[in-house]
Amino acid sequence: MKRFFLRCPKLHIWLLAALAAAVFFHAAKGNRALMNALAFHVTEPLKRALGAVCAAVPFSVAEVLLFAAAGGLVLYLAVFAADLVRRRDRLRIVYPRVLGLACVGLTLYSGFCLLWGVNYYIDGFRDRSGITVEGVSAAQLRTVTARFAGELNRLCGSVARDENGVFDVAREEIYSGAPTIYRGVEEVYPFLAMDDHTPKRVSFSRLMSETNFTGFFFPFTGEANLNDHSPACLLPATIAHEMAHQRSIASEQECNFVAILACEKSGDAAYEYSGALFAFVHLSNALYQADREAWEEIHAGLDPRVRADLRDNNAYWGQFESKTAAVSQDVYDNFLKSYGEESGIESYGEVVDLLIAYYGD
Repeated sequence: MKRFFLRCPKLHIWLLAALAAAVFFHAAKGNRALMNALAFHVTEPLKRALGAVCAAVPFSVAEVLLFAAAGGLVLYLAVFAADLVRRRDRLRIVYPRVLGLACVGLTLYSGFCLLWGVNYYIDGFRDRSGITVEGVSAAQLRTVTARFAGELNRLCGSVARDENGVFDVAREEIYSGAPTIYRGVEEVYPFLAMDDHTPKRVSFSRLMSETNFTGFFFPFTGEANLNDHSPACLLPATIAHEMAHQRSIASEQECNFVAILACEKSGDAAYEYSGALFAFVHLSNALYQADREAWEEIHAGLDPRVRADLRDNNAYWGQFESKTAAVSQDVYDNFLKSYGEESGIESYGEVVDLLIAYYGD
C-alpha cells in the first residue's frame, strides 16, 4: 500500500483532501447549526469577497472560467490520447493522468458543495423572515392576482415602450440600476443587506435561451450572470432573482418571492413593473388552472401594453420549446432534488404560496 501511495504521493494527498471535504459536507448537512455557521460566517463572506474582486472587470469572470475549463479539458484529453498513441510506456501514464483528472473533478465538486450546496441546509428566507405559508384558497388566488393586475395597469405607462407598445427600457439602464434595488427591502429584512455590484451579461445568452435558462449565480466568483438575449420586460426581475442567490438563498421559490419584493420596493419604475409582471405570470398561471372564468376576467381588464409584453415574452420562449430545453430542465430538476429541494423545478411555481401569504391580507 505504501509503495502504491508513493507512486503519486501529491496526487493521492490531493485526492484524499478533496474526498474529505466532500465527506464532511455530506456528513454534516443534517446539522442545521453547523451549516448555518459554515454558510453565514465562512462561505458567504468568501463569496462576497470574490464578487467584489470580480466586479472590478466589466465581463463575466464566470463565463471566462467555464470556457477555459471546457477548453482545458479538451486539451488535456487530446494530449492524453496523443501520449497513449505515441509513447511506449503508455500503461504507466494512464493511472496518474486519470488520477489527476479525478482530483480536479472532486475538488470542484467539493468546492461547489461548500460554497453553494450548504445553502440548501441552512435557515432560509422564510425561517429568518417569519413568513408562514399555509393553504391557498381560490378566492385568495383571485384577489392577489387581481392586485398585481392592477399594479401592472398602474405602472405600465411609466416605462419606455417601442412602436408596438412593448417594454423598451434600455438594458444598460436596467443593469446600471441593479446595485441599489435591494435597499428598500433591506430596510424590512436587514439580514438581506449586502454591498451589491452590477450583474454580468453572458455572451452565450442565446444558448441559455435554447436551454430555457434566464440567469445563474456562480459561487466560485460570486457573480450574478444574466441571459441578455431574453425579453427585457422580465430582465429586471431576473436580475433581482440572481441577486437573491447572492444573499445565500438557495430555494428558487424564495428567490422569486424576494426578487418580487425587492422590485416592488426598489423605487425604480422598470424594476417595479418587471417585478409585478413576474408575480402576475406565476399567479395567473396558477389561477388559469384553478378558476378559468376569473382568469379570463382579470386578463380582459389588463392594459393593452401589459398584454403586449405578455405576448412578446410568450412568443420569444415559444421558439425554444425543444428536446434540448426539456433535457436541460430535467437535469436541473434532478440537481435541485439532489440538494433536498424535493419539489425540484416545480418550486418555481410555489412562489404563489408565498405571494398569497404576504399579500393575501
